[in-house]
Amino acid sequence: MFFFCFHNDILHLQTVIIYEFKYLLIGLVCLFYCTFRISGLFLVGWKEILKMGHEVKEDKTMPKGRAKYFKLSIMFLLLNINNFVVPVKGFALRSCRISYSTAICAKNNPRLKAVPKDIPPTVKGLDLCANKITKIQRSDFENLPLLTQLELDRNIISQIDTGAFANLISLKKLNLNNNKLHELRADLFDGLRNLTELRIRSNGIKAVASTSFKSLTSLMLLDISFNKLNHLTNVHAIIQHLPNLKDLSIYGNGFTTFNSWELTNSSLGLTSLDVSQNPFGVFNITTNIFPNLTRFNIGGFHSKQHMKWEVRNTTFPSRVSTLDISGLELAFGHMKTFLESVNSSLTSMRMNAMKYNLTALINISCTIPTMSTLQLRRNKLHFIHSNFFKLCINVTELDLAESRIKNIQDEAFASMQGLKILTLSRNTLHSVPAATKYIPTLEELDLSKNNITTLGCQDFANMTKLKHLRLFNNFISALKDCVFKDLIQLQVLKLQGNRICTFGGAFKKPNLPNLTQLRLNGNGLATIKSGAFNGLQSLEILSLHENKIEKLEDRCFIGLTNLAELQLQSNNIQTSNITQEVLNDLTNLRRLDLRNNHIRYNDSSAMPKPPFSKLSHLQILAIPSQHRRGKSQLPSNILQGLTNLLVFNTRNSQLLSLPKDMFNHTPQLQTLDISSNDIVDLSPELFSPIKNLKSLYISRTSLRSLDFLKDAGLTKLEFMQARKNAFSVLSEEVMDSLKALVYVDLQGNSFTCDCDNAWFIKWTENNNKTQVFDAYNFECNYPADLKGMKLLDFDIQFCTVSTDFIAFVSTTCMVLLFMVVSFTYHFLRWQLTYAYYFFLALLFDSKNQNRQAANLYDAFISYNTHDEPWVIQELLPKLEGEQGWRLCLHHRDFEPGKPIIDNITDAIYASRKTICVISRRYLESEWCSREIQVASFRLFDERKDVLILVFLEEIPTPQLSPYYRMRKLLKRQTYLRWPRDEEHTEEFWEKLRKALRAEENLCEDRLLLTVMD
Repeated sequence: MFFFCFHNDILHLQTVIIYEFKYLLIGLVCLFYCTFRISGLFLVGWKEILKMGHEVKEDKTMPKGRAKYFKLSIMFLLLNINNFVVPVKGFALRSCRISYSTAICAKNNPRLKAVPKDIPPTVKGLDLCANKITKIQRSDFENLPLLTQLELDRNIISQIDTGAFANLISLKKLNLNNNKLHELRADLFDGLRNLTELRIRSNGIKAVASTSFKSLTSLMLLDISFNKLNHLTNVHAIIQHLPNLKDLSIYGNGFTTFNSWELTNSSLGLTSLDVSQNPFGVFNITTNIFPNLTRFNIGGFHSKQHMKWEVRNTTFPSRVSTLDISGLELAFGHMKTFLESVNSSLTSMRMNAMKYNLTALINISCTIPTMSTLQLRRNKLHFIHSNFFKLCINVTELDLAESRIKNIQDEAFASMQGLKILTLSRNTLHSVPAATKYIPTLEELDLSKNNITTLGCQDFANMTKLKHLRLFNNFISALKDCVFKDLIQLQVLKLQGNRICTFGGAFKKPNLPNLTQLRLNGNGLATIKSGAFNGLQSLEILSLHENKIEKLEDRCFIGLTNLAELQLQSNNIQTSNITQEVLNDLTNLRRLDLRNNHIRYNDSSAMPKPPFSKLSHLQILAIPSQHRRGKSQLPSNILQGLTNLLVFNTRNSQLLSLPKDMFNHTPQLQTLDISSNDIVDLSPELFSPIKNLKSLYISRTSLRSLDFLKDAGLTKLEFMQARKNAFSVLSEEVMDSLKALVYVDLQGNSFTCDCDNAWFIKWTENNNKTQVFDAYNFECNYPADLKGMKLLDFDIQFCTVSTDFIAFVSTTCMVLLFMVVSFTYHFLRWQLTYAYYFFLALLFDSKNQNRQAANLYDAFISYNTHDEPWVIQELLPKLEGEQGWRLCLHHRDFEPGKPIIDNITDAIYASRKTICVISRRYLESEWCSREIQVASFRLFDERKDVLILVFLEEIPTPQLSPYYRMRKLLKRQTYLRWPRDEEHTEEFWEKLRKALRAEENLCEDRLLLTVMD
């Protein structure tokens, strides 16, 4: 702040004013905070003050006293009063991101310990899983009335406040799995009247209050498994208040008995019940408490003794259609009785990981006329003999996965004349079992993840109805021409993950006329020969990625006129292989992926035969992503013919630039990915043909600026990812040009923490349209002293001047000044002394006003005591000893006993010039600050060039920012630098002599006094 010294009688007047206002000040304690804000923000408008003050002084018609009053008013008008306004938060979330109306805060690093407070009220989904949240407070979700799905699983929640969910009136799904809720208190779920699904598995729940679930009248699915309920009475307390409950899972709760009377009148509407993995000793049902039950799971717990089955009501489970008794240990007689009770309704049976009587159980199950699906996973079958499924004549789906099967007798499935789906995956078969040939109705066969090494011509003989064949993850090395000769209905063939090096003519002949999907990825193919797929007229998806393909012969894709997707990424394909002769037959191709190959173009000039010119239906193209080192360029017409292209990906292609006319042939382009290249700059003309662009990926491209977007015309751009580039400032013009932008990702950029980014910071916090992903973790890289600071923590109050309340401040600032100064005099004396004295100067004459006394000194030396050796040893001998100037030094010429403030003011006004010896110590000194303030105001008030700045050391500009006045003077007034090489000081002393001799008239030309090394 400014600082002035006036006559001692003014101090007396000041005391009078304080006592006159003391009673008024009692009621104005609330203004104390405003005082600090005013003192801290006083320098905000200093630049504007100087400018306006100069204009005022040029106005000869304005009285001098009124000019000073105008200057003081302007200072208060420039206060940044936005500091008192709570900002409206937009989509710059601290710990989350928004995706399709869902706030995703899952698996954060560091993980969240509480629910974030900045979730927008418009979200419909909130994912907080895999964090470290310990408590749900009442206020956590009070502003989310539209929320329909809430994921809180995998936290450590042990407490939920009453009414925490009360405002979630639209919530449909709530997931609290894997937390620490040992007790469900009364009214825990109050307000969730529309909830339909509740998952609260694995919490260690031991106690349930009788009214915990009374509000969940719409609940249809409840999963409270893997807890410690122990007794069915706890289950009864839960479901008695759930009239619409259909699906109940209570497995793994330590129940030892099941008595139907414990659930009487509370479970009549259930259609699905899972009570598996409980150590039941007795299962007792005397009345039909599950009249509508269609899915029942009771297996999964191994104990030393069999469960006792006492079901006296024969109507249970007469309507069950899906039964899971996996791992159930029940006496054979009870099991037989149990299975006979579902004789008229059962359609699907699961007997996985059974220990006893599996063959007998299969025979009993297969006698049920309605039973069509049989799942026998994780059983130690080893060998399937011919009588194993003799009675299963009605089974249409058989699952034998993970059963350690090595051999299958040829007629093992002969009785299953209606079998359509057979799963033999994850076994140890070394060849295709001959037994499959005797199933004429088979439509799906899964032989994946076995030890099959070869395929014979008769392996799939007579399978004319087979539609899906899965042979992936075996050890097949070659395909014979005749292997698929009878599979005329086959639609999906999966051969990925084998060791196939050649497939000969397996796909040349029209043996597979209906095949639409062929997976050959992850094999050892090296060459695709001409006409290799000529017989696959219906093929739509062909996967050849992750092979060792080096050569694509001309017309190798002939016949694939219906192919829509071709995956060739991660091979060894050369540039010369991507030609018209190779690709022209794919006239209906929609997607082509060529990434991670050895494709590189060295010339940006037009190609004589663009490779994709005949692929007019292509919508997605990914090229080329290098394996080899070296920079490359794309030919200007490489996209010629792709009039319907929607997505173009050339990520990680080591490109140096893109031709300006590259996208002239792709007017429909909506997604462009040019990330991970060495593109330093992009031209706006590049984007002029693609006005429909909606997604732009430009991460890791070394871009120094996004200014190209200002004139690019991307008014439909909705998504932009620009991570880890070289730009540090984002301008308002760039963001204003992207009118449709809803998501921007700028992680990893080297932001500058200064006023150039003030607009971007304010926009990030306040906009309610565009989500700036991870904005609160943006770090500053410049200036050096702010490196590592969060960008949004940078205080922009000194960068902008708000005019929102200028009219109000202009009418009240003088009243506030009286009140605040009077109250805070003894607390902020030095900060407000200048403002107080300045105001009194408007009412009374000051001894310094219009001072006409003769100059007693040529110069007053302002310096810090740490710089006194230089002043005494260097400055004083030169200026007084050799050049004969009369200097004023505080340790020598100040009047003893006189207030130091008066001494400073008198010395400056009694000197023709003021020399400030600037160093870092000087900037830290309060009294040195007072001296330069008084001297600078004298310059401002008298319009005389009375100030000379001498810098003893290099001081970066950011360190001068608190002394804005000094930086202004550096631009307008004379200043010198003490040479770092002290042997060449003659020019410095000559310049200083000329500065002292120069006249004080500001209108005269100044000498250029800057002395450099």
